[in-house]
Parts: sequence; C-alpha cells; structure tokens
Amino acid sequence: MAAAAVAVAGEEDEDWPEVTESGRRELSLESGAALERRVQAAGGRFPRALGSLGAALRSLEVRGGGCAALREPGPVLGLLTGLQTLALPGCALGPSGLTQAGRLLPATLRTLDLSGNGLEELPAELGGTGEPQVVVAAAGKKGSPAALPELRLLNLRRNRLREMGPGLGRSAPALQELLLGGNRLRSLPGGLLPTDDGGDSRRAAPLALLGTLEAAGNELEELSPNISRLACLKTLDVSNNKLSEIPVELADCPKLKEVNLKGNALKDKRLEKMVNGCQTKSILEYLRVGGRGGGKGKGKQDGAEKEEMRKKKRDKNKKKGSDAEDEVEETQKLLVKVLHISENPAPLVVKASPGVKDVRPYIVCCVVKGMNFKPGNALKRFLSVQTKLHEDICEKRTAATIATHDLQLVKGPLLYDVRPPDELKIIPLGRKEIKAKDLLRQLQSEAEEQRKQKRRQNISGLHKYLQLLDGKENYPCLIDIEGAVISFPPITNSEKTKLGKTTSDVLLEVTSATSLQTCKDVMDTLILKMAELNRSTSENTGEDLDSDHESNDTAGHENSRLEGISKTLPLVLEQVRVVDKDGNLKVLYPSKTDFSMVSSLMTVIH
Repeated sequence: MAAAAVAVAGEEDEDWPEVTESGRRELSLESGAALERRVQAAGGRFPRALGSLGAALRSLEVRGGGCAALREPGPVLGLLTGLQTLALPGCALGPSGLTQAGRLLPATLRTLDLSGNGLEELPAELGGTGEPQVVVAAAGKKGSPAALPELRLLNLRRNRLREMGPGLGRSAPALQELLLGGNRLRSLPGGLLPTDDGGDSRRAAPLALLGTLEAAGNELEELSPNISRLACLKTLDVSNNKLSEIPVELADCPKLKEVNLKGNALKDKRLEKMVNGCQTKSILEYLRVGGRGGGKGKGKQDGAEKEEMRKKKRDKNKKKGSDAEDEVEETQKLLVKVLHISENPAPLVVKASPGVKDVRPYIVCCVVKGMNFKPGNALKRFLSVQTKLHEDICEKRTAATIATHDLQLVKGPLLYDVRPPDELKIIPLGRKEIKAKDLLRQLQSEAEEQRKQKRRQNISGLHKYLQLLDGKENYPCLIDIEGAVISFPPITNSEKTKLGKTTSDVLLEVTSATSLQTCKDVMDTLILKMAELNRSTSENTGEDLDSDHESNDTAGHENSRLEGISKTLPLVLEQVRVVDKDGNLKVLYPSKTDFSMVSSLMTVIH
C-alpha cells in the first residue's frame, strides 16, 4: 500500500514538486493560474501524490484568493493523519463538496477554514443536519463519539448555509471559535444544540468550551433562549440580522463579556438605543431584570415587578414620554448626507480598464467631506479602525482591501488599470519611489528578517499580504490624471495622497478580487465608523454647529426638521461613478440601495 502511494507520487512529481520534500510539515499552495491548471488535471481535487506526505504534514492551506477549480479535497485527505490545520478559503466546495470528505477529516485537526466556498450543506461532523457516518475515538477516551476531538476553530463564513445540526457539538467537543458570518441562517443556536441529552444526564453539554460565536450578516430572526446553554461563551456577534427580540436568557451566560447586537430592528427601542451606545455589561444588566419586550425568555421575577411599577408611572404621561423617547432615539442616530452626481459641479469619475477583469475586477469609491482629524489622536484612531476592518470584515485583505486618500492631493479623473510588475512604479507609504516587483522583493526580504529575529512564522505589517499577488502577471493600480500611481491594492497606498491631521476631505477606495457586494458592505461599514469617529471627536473637543468646514455648507441648508438630530453637522458623501472604457456606468456609490446593513444606526439623507 505504501509502495503504491510512493509510485503514484513519483508519477505526479512533475506537476506537484511540493510533495517531493520528505517529512514536510507545512504546505501552502499559492492561488493562481498554475494551481488552477494542476487541480483541474487532478479532477478538481488534491492529487494522490499528496498522500506521500502522510502523517508528517501538519498544515495544508490554499493562500491568496482560493482555487476555483477545487471542488473537493479528495480521498487523499484520509492519508494525512497528522494534519492540524486545513485552510481552503475561496475554493469551489459548494454546494456539497464536503459531504464525502466529512468521513475523511483527520481526528488531529485543530483549525478548519472553509470560508467563501458557497457551501449549502455540510457533513454531519461539521454541523450538517444528518448523523455522523464515522466514529473516531479520541485518544485516551475509549468509545468517545468525537470524530474531531482536537478541533478548536471552524470558519464557515461567506457560505450559503441555512441551518446547522447537532453533529458539530458531538464531533467537536473542544471547539472554541465558530465563525458563521455571511450565511443565510434563520435561527441561533438553532439545531447546533440538541433539544435533549438522549436521557443521559451524565453526557457533557454540547459545545461546552465554545467561547466565540460569530454570525453577523445572516438572516437571523430568532436568538433562542437555549443560548444560555453555552456556558463558556465570551463573545457573541449577531449584528446586521433580522432579530426583533433578544431573550433574557442571554444574561445567563456566565462568562459573556462582549455582545454585538447592532444592525437589528429591535422592538424594544430602549434596548436598541443601549445596543448602539452602551457596553455589554449594561445590556446584560438590562436583560437580567427582565428588559422590555425581552423575547420568549423566562425573565426575572423581581425585575418584572420593578418594571411593572415603572410601567404604571410611564402610563401617566404616555404620549409625552413616547414623543420624548422618539426624539432621543433619533438624536442618537448618526447622520450623513449624500450629494448626488446631478448636484455636484465637479464629480469624481473612475474609469476601469478591461485588464482588471482577470486580476482584481471590483472597485467602489466614495468621497467623504467633513472629517476632523486635528484633535488629539483622531487620525491615529481612524487608521486603527481601517486596520481592524482589514483584519475582520476584509478577512486579512483576502475578501477586500481599503485605501484612503487626501482628496485635495488627488488629481482626477482616475484610471483603475493593471501594469506589469516591472512597469508599475509607486511611492509607497513611508518609502521612496520603487517598482512593484522590487517593492515585493524588498518586503519579502524584510519578512524573512522578521522571522529570523522573532523566531516565529507570523509576520506583521504589509509583509503578511505578499502572497495575495503570487502568480499574477499584472498588478492592479489606481492612477491619477498625471499618470502617478496612488494605490497598489492589496499592498499599499501612495505617499503622494497620504492622509494628515489637516485632511478633511477623504477619497475612499475599496477593491476586491471576489465580489462587488463585498466592496459595498465594507464601504458601508467604513463610512459608519467614520461617522462614529467624527461625532466622538466633536463631542470630546466641544465642537458644535459652528464648525467652519467648507464641505458642511451644503448640509447647513438642510430642512429644519433635521435640527437637533446631531450635535455636529453631518458628513457629506459625494457619489463617485466607476465607468468602463466607453463611459458606460459600472458602479455608482452610494446609491439609494446602499447602507441597508447599517440603516438602524445611521440616517442617510438623499
């Protein structure tokens, strides 16, 4: 059997040189045309030659944007019995490419990343609605039903999952992080937690060690009371869903420290305001005493009695109190105004060349006027927000990349184009002008030096994004009217348009290799964060409507109904068009259909 595997490996060495290194512990396959071709030749799966690495291989990942040709891992997965990390983001495993693979997943697996695969169903071992087909005993636990006893992190973001089954809790009892954002789930925890223990009171609670549960951007209509059964839950993110009620049992999670409920149209308006402006501790205390319209939970008797007394008092001045509450609620909302193309005497236009289609086809731009970076560390805070978004919603720049420019330094119209690495020149942030190929070589050298100095594989800064361009014959770039490159996504901006403390008008740019909607979602979130930051800065510095910034002139003439909504004038968003080489419209942002994910937090005036 072993000899046969070696023979097969030898036949495929020419196409898969990675497998020739005996005893290899880590294998990273870089996305690109070469990988697509090799996977297609192997039948849309990993080649059998990969099995020659056997139990020695600890990590197998596809990096830099996925592999659209990979439809299933294939039988070779069963030979990698020592595998601890399997990362296949952005591949083509959906809708059911893992059904067979569920039986082959190594029991040693600790991290599994299947994000962005279009999965509609899962093997039972990963939360599918069926029963696990194979039982693998955990070491030292005779008869244990855990197929994946070592699994700690499962990333299922950006798939098409509608429900989860109880198999995951049984197969992965040590799971600590479960990432479900960007699916189509209707209920949580839903089927993840079985309704009974099968009559065995000694059986450990499912998902007993789960500390992080993230399900932002789904279609959740119910957060059920049995959420309290997740005894180790520390972080819960169900933002941007369709929840109308929050069960009071949420407050029974003993270790819960961070809850994100933003972007849900809650019936309890007081709770909704707390969600948008208070810390988790205050929200849980409110739920602990029964809340108002707290959902289907049991409540707390003493809290309910106090609430009844408060209700009687409120009823005396019901109309007056209701009006005041509505006014406060509206006041809490952030405010932005959209300046339409027809109202703008000099709108910015971005022309996208045909060449970007095969490299990084999607771009969305917007101009934001009225930012105030002067006080204290306002600029530093904004840059920190951008970095956090890159790590979170942009998924380490694999889903999208943000670039920001001082509008006063941008000379439009702009061209979104591609250039060969030895022709693309840019002045990167904090560096001198350099060709793209030399910049990447320089960054790679710095990354190697980092590894040597810190004696670890993880690297920081721009260095960790280098693999995103591996295999590309041309690199994407944004060019101004003078021919200067002002952006080189997903690597860096140009020093030429760098933000400073005096910057007040900002050009935002979001690009993606995978999805236009992802660009828009990232842009929506970025603008929300900018509005929050601007209001916070103004409140902390005592600024008010006397601000003399020129971009606020238009907003200052708004209808008097807006008076009192915000203590600071709203940010002004100028629409930016992206057109093709013939001038035909490709994207207009923001349009009236944008900001739906953040509509409960922000008032948009068109």
